Amino acid sequence: MSTADLILTNARVLTMDPDHPRAEAVAIAGDRILAVGSAAQIWALAGPATKVIDAAGQTLLPGFFEGHVHVGLGGADLTHLHIGHLHGAEAVGKAFRSFAAANPGMPLLMAQEAHYGILDKPATRHDLDAMIADRPIAMMSPDLHTVWANTAALRAAGLLNGAEMPHGHEVVMGDDGLATGELREFEAFGPLIAHAGEGRINLGIATGEEPHPRPTGAERAADKALLLKGMMHCAAHGVTSLVNMDGNRYTLELLAEMRAERNLPLRVKVPFHFKPHMGLDALDRASAMAAEFDDDWISSGFVKMFMDGVIDSRTAYLLQDYPDQPGHRSEPLFPPERFDEIATEIDRRGLQIAVHAIGDGAVRTVIDGYQAARAANGARDSRHRIEHIELIDPADVPRLGALGITASLQPPHAPGAMDFPLQPTLSRIGAERWGDAYRCRSLAEAGAHIAFSSDWPVADVSVLRGIAAALTRKPYDGAGDERLSLMQVLEAYTAGGAWAAHRDQVTGTLRRGLAADLVLLGGDIEATDPREIPALGVSLTICGGRIIHDIGMLA
Repeated sequence: MSTADLILTNARVLTMDPDHPRAEAVAIAGDRILAVGSAAQIWALAGPATKVIDAAGQTLLPGFFEGHVHVGLGGADLTHLHIGHLHGAEAVGKAFRSFAAANPGMPLLMAQEAHYGILDKPATRHDLDAMIADRPIAMMSPDLHTVWANTAALRAAGLLNGAEMPHGHEVVMGDDGLATGELREFEAFGPLIAHAGEGRINLGIATGEEPHPRPTGAERAADKALLLKGMMHCAAHGVTSLVNMDGNRYTLELLAEMRAERNLPLRVKVPFHFKPHMGLDALDRASAMAAEFDDDWISSGFVKMFMDGVIDSRTAYLLQDYPDQPGHRSEPLFPPERFDEIATEIDRRGLQIAVHAIGDGAVRTVIDGYQAARAANGARDSRHRIEHIELIDPADVPRLGALGITASLQPPHAPGAMDFPLQPTLSRIGAERWGDAYRCRSLAEAGAHIAFSSDWPVADVSVLRGIAAALTRKPYDGAGDERLSLMQVLEAYTAGGAWAAHRDQVTGTLRRGLAADLVLLGGDIEATDPREIPALGVSLTICGGRIIHDIGMLA
């Protein structure tokens, strides 16, 4: 056997390999795992040039697999104002004015994490004008589905007098014939993001199309800088692989350039984003992306879609009326018959499907479409996914396992579990449905594959905070306990995420021959109170044998 380049020993190794779940040490040679075993077995692989890290009893895991993230948007988010901890117009206005003074040349002052009740009333452009009137400012909701802008921002983006939008996207208009300031869904606030200079990175999620004209020079460099900023932030939290849930060919090209420049720290998977305005022939682009980008570092091979919006803005598609708005259920972005046709064609091409579905109506529509695809094409190892599943009808719970559907869930999203407030979400679901909301254990027990993620920048990308949220979440009144065990949660953030992304042959477990992707925590996670897990921190992140985050283990 070869000599190790790096050995991590005296660790509490949780391999996520069911055949050999625990070990004491790991040896790395090049970009691969050379061996996993006892300290004595691994020490025998040391040579004169081998670097050795004594983990001092800390937990060593496969690198975290972030299965649903928006890394370019996250990189941009790191440059924005964050107001999730604030409440009321006075506090928000003070923060905006301070941010404005510190950023005199910024074309748009964007605040993130503006929860729907942050001003104790529906926000309007006039509310934001009272904070700052002479510069464009805007607030983004935590779910990234709604923006509120002041008059200057609406004027700069060409939205003050309204704009025609695709189904499901809306510039809300007032009785005075002008925009109120509320912009619902991605294409509605897309012009605002473009005015900020972040439109190219936002394009994959907003329209699914490519930038035109093709960016060159400084523009490409700026976009790569945002991707790198986002990836390094993820690496600091132990992430070694991610699924970038917004994307296009341009995103893949940027990643390929970063790899050629030896500046790609993480493994990234990028979808083709299919939008309602597209015809089936658009899937030729998805097939081309899958064929051209398919290696251990950069891959595609799947199609992302949105079936609905979010509960807080009442754009999630429900099977029953919203309790606080009788007669309103919203609508699916794809009529069921059309989604069946699209899903069948995607599946026929051998591509994976991932669909954002929040409401129980949207979830059922997606399940029905996957069932139609299987009936038409036959069963295969498709691993089709449903993203979020914040509300599900009890009759649909067992269907995921039966059809081999992955439940791609985000523990930080459940109101009250981490940063999201209980209201208005729970009121809009209705107390009688709380038992059907944010289900996890019941989906797993019914046979669904589970993958956990953050949806950053919707929620904090910190995996340790997500683990704590998953383990400490309190049941809603009348609802069951939806928590999984610690080992199940860790699997969902590692092996489960890799499996859900068809990357389990590359990473997700610590086994000889797989990629040397590891995260060393700052203590023994099994001996830590779940509430204290975030305080452990990440000591070391290794991706492909390269140390990409280190708090001094090699000092």
